[in-house]
Amino acid sequence: RSNSSASNSSASKKLKLSAPGSLDYMTLPEELEGELDFKPACTTKDGLPWNLKIISWNVNGIRAVTKSKKIHYLKFEDPDIVCFQETKCAEVDFPEEAKFQGYHKYYNSAQKKGYSSTAVFSKVKPKSVTYGINIPEHDNEGRVITLEYHSFYLVNVYVPNSGQKTVRLPYRREWNTDFLAYCKDLDSKKPVVVAGDLNVAHTEIDLANPKTNMKNSGFTPQEREDFTTWLDSGFVDTFRHNNPGKTGAYTFWTYMSSARNRNIGGESTIS
Repeated sequence: RSNSSASNSSASKKLKLSAPGSLDYMTLPEELEGELDFKPACTTKDGLPWNLKIISWNVNGIRAVTKSKKIHYLKFEDPDIVCFQETKCAEVDFPEEAKFQGYHKYYNSAQKKGYSSTAVFSKVKPKSVTYGINIPEHDNEGRVITLEYHSFYLVNVYVPNSGQKTVRLPYRREWNTDFLAYCKDLDSKKPVVVAGDLNVAHTEIDLANPKTNMKNSGFTPQEREDFTTWLDSGFVDTFRHNNPGKTGAYTFWTYMSSARNRNIGGESTIS
């Protein structure tokens, strides 16, 4: 599912979007033909169909995802905006097969080759694009791209992980504070949509095994407290807003022990 966080007000329905079909040039593997149906069931409060689709995807390496053909599912989604995290790839090395036609493309690459990095593709050309959050110590890993549209800001983010044994937790908390301040400043001007991998599971319902993860990165009391501060600042966890008691809904699974097949996962992004 697509993951994003939005401030309480939103004017995205005012956008005029281009016609769908810009991904038709991509061919799906035969085994997937007829197997996927991504027609959105969402409507506005007035019962109107969606008119803006934003996809957020931590690809964990855009070249690997492209090589494995998993990128093909975007043909069915036909999003208006795609937010990629952890592309691990500079713009010059971005696979041609993943450079979708009909989109304006923006990349923010880490100084360290093959690490972190983000990208945003948008059918609608934004008014402006900025990279990072204007703090040098945070802006060398290619983690943030902000697109300004007429009615709102879109912020694509890949939040730093606290690392094994939470060795990077102090830095992570500095990031949380500075990134929230950045988004609140934007929100003072117009509504903000934050899409990306925020590397946190907020409550126990967001993990399959919360008791054994209390001291692990992404579920420490400090990180969860920082996420509560986000919500107290007026931002909305849109997945939990629409699915307050839903269990077994995860966006991350470890590669070990067939975790995905068993749905032993966690909610590692804001929804």
